[in-house]
Amino acid sequence: MNNYKLLTPGPLTTTATVKQEMLKDRCTWDDDYKSVTQTIRKQLLELAQVTETDYATVLMQGSGSFVVESVLTTAVGEEDKVLIITNGAYGERIVEMAKVLKLQHAVYSVPYNEPPSPLEVKVLLENDATITHVAIVHCETTTGILNPIHEIGSVVKGLDKTFIVDAMSSFGGVPMDLKALGIDYLISSANKCIQGVPGFGFVIAKIKELEKCKEQARSVALDLYNQWEVMKLDGKWRFTSPTHVVAAFAKALEELVEEGGIRARYERYANNNRILRTQLQALGFNAYISEGLQSPIITTFLFPYEGFSFDHFYNAMKKAGFVIYPGKLTDVDTFRIGNIGDIHEDDMKSLCKVIENYMVVIKK
Repeated sequence: MNNYKLLTPGPLTTTATVKQEMLKDRCTWDDDYKSVTQTIRKQLLELAQVTETDYATVLMQGSGSFVVESVLTTAVGEEDKVLIITNGAYGERIVEMAKVLKLQHAVYSVPYNEPPSPLEVKVLLENDATITHVAIVHCETTTGILNPIHEIGSVVKGLDKTFIVDAMSSFGGVPMDLKALGIDYLISSANKCIQGVPGFGFVIAKIKELEKCKEQARSVALDLYNQWEVMKLDGKWRFTSPTHVVAAFAKALEELVEEGGIRARYERYANNNRILRTQLQALGFNAYISEGLQSPIITTFLFPYEGFSFDHFYNAMKKAGFVIYPGKLTDVDTFRIGNIGDIHEDDMKSLCKVIENYMVVIKK
């Protein structure tokens, strides 16, 4: 394979120094390695602007979806009921998990290009006193929309419900204060805005909520409570951990700090997004999500004209050194371009120039 710039929502383009951390083998039982795990756990709390007194970080093997399922199977008990808010495929995946796990649940769905209404969430919760938990995706990478978790969190906490936020594609790239947002369980992954590589995810959870979950999980491997109980002692994982990935993630956290933290990274991503939206609009590509709802993470674009071939376009971009993402909508033709990873202003401008040249040639 050639070395491409990955303009995707993860896995994404990582730095050479993050990759180099994976060249060394490590032992899962070694104290030095366990110390790395403990340091990561503390650093993630700092990024979330919370303390070890109230919150705990739990690392979990697998992709982001594994970690979402670990929270659902552990945090939502047999007598509980979760309201799942959806406006994209990843919210719908949470619904699918709830069905398989046989969780009591309700669904509040809105169109993919619209944010959920905090007022509607309030009405749903007030009309169904059996609902105990609310789950939402923060950045729905189906489209790139950024959902209003602050406003919805205020409603959820005002009615004393447990708030679960899938921040897979936003944490580390969008500033968040978990306590201010009322988040009880935040879920994210190593290979997103922290700019590590795939292999594990993590949950930043309120300790009081975790403590309620003993012997509640419907899974052995995905039992978040048991993972926390073991990990909090000395950093040991219950089962074999992805050692190379953990080391790369530790380096990626260092590089996030060196960049200036989440605020600086957010500004870089947002600048990438502005360049992309502005220059592609001038070339006839309209964004699916309005500017006010757009995240700095990934952007969905409508096909510029009838008969536009995404496959041809994709291969031309790949030949030029950029890998983009197909659309995930069923009712309209789209494609997606990610703004995150080790991607900078010059990369965005180069991509836009490649697309400009492509459009000139294809229209001849």
